[in-house]
Amino acid sequence: MRKQDDEEQAPRRVRKGQARADEAALAEFELRPDPDDPRLTERVEGVDQDGKAVETAVVVERPLTLFLNGQEIVTMMTIGDYPDYLAVGYLLNQNMLRPDDVIEGIDYDEELEVVVVRTERETDYEEKLKKKVRTSGCAQGTVFGDLMEKFETVMLPQDAVLKTSWLVSLSKKINAAPSLYLEAGAIHGCVLCQGDRPLLYMEDVGRHNAVDKIAGYMLLHKVTPEDKIFYTTGRLTSEMVIKTVQMGIPILVSRSGFTAWGVDLAKQAGLTLVGRAKGKRFIALAGAERLVFDHDPDALDEEDPRHQRKSGRADDAA
Repeated sequence: MRKQDDEEQAPRRVRKGQARADEAALAEFELRPDPDDPRLTERVEGVDQDGKAVETAVVVERPLTLFLNGQEIVTMMTIGDYPDYLAVGYLLNQNMLRPDDVIEGIDYDEELEVVVVRTERETDYEEKLKKKVRTSGCAQGTVFGDLMEKFETVMLPQDAVLKTSWLVSLSKKINAAPSLYLEAGAIHGCVLCQGDRPLLYMEDVGRHNAVDKIAGYMLLHKVTPEDKIFYTTGRLTSEMVIKTVQMGIPILVSRSGFTAWGVDLAKQAGLTLVGRAKGKRFIALAGAERLVFDHDPDALDEEDPRHQRKSGRADDAA
């Protein structure tokens, strides 16, 4: 009888052990998506392929107009969370904000859908705003001025490393974390990591917005980039490479695929570029010298389907 009781209790102990492990993994995040935030999704009724009535969650996108001091810079489509980080990161990655600029204030008006960043330094980017480059990022990503203005001057640290065991661990932790993607889809995610620990997880309708939120957080909280890894769910495009290099992060990882220009720019900048990272599998097309092969991939199982994203099943999902 005792043996039967022990056998019945075993699955419960496994579930409790897994729950504790999941809680410990989530505790590693300093900041992560909040799929329960009622502002970020709404329920919409429709019909499925069988004509049956269904109700599903969809992501809400809203405009956000950014001002730098008294000058209107851009209106972005965004999910609306962390407008302060998005504004600062956008200006930083567009070379309109310097790392040593003194930010006197960030004012956000949710009703007017406006965010204003005020700096001690006087700014005027009228000429720069005339030069626009539409990027390959979704949600109409735009870069102003010379794309390579800051890119060519950045020196990435050569002593950074990427252990292959970290890739496996990060994939599980990131894809199992509660997110808007799992709640409603139609969204991109970017994660700042250190070793096998995911630190900051940001999502938005455009991957460039998610990148900018992390850049803004890093600047405002004085997070150093030298020992960090940048993880994205989207393609490894020229825009993703340029922004990662501008942020000073030496390693860029994605579950998705590459563009040729993205690979060329990564090689030029000395950036480690790893794509199609799913479970124990990955491909490095630049900066492979930073890789440390510290585990036997044959000894690992394939990625658990519950950790897979839809985009991970199609290498070059947008």
